[in-house]
Amino acid sequence: MIDMSGMGKILALMGMVLVALGALLMILGRWTGSEGSFGWLGRLPGDFVIKRDSFTFYFPLATSIVLSLVGSLILYLFFRR
Repeated sequence: MIDMSGMGKILALMGMVLVALGALLMILGRWTGSEGSFGWLGRLPGDFVIKRDSFTFYFPLATSIVLSLVGSLILYLFFRR
């Protein structure tokens, strides 16, 4: 028989992380005012916005790098041995 307890632990941990992240986003959403998002997120130096008459191009390069680094750090701290 296959032991599924390891998979259950991983799913439970992922669920707890998602609940904590959701609560954090709800709390931080109240602090940022009427925007409903992080005030600084998406407006970092290195985020490109090109606006033309009927066209807007938005590429959040710096925000993507910051979120990737934070996510990598969190995963490293959870899964290191």
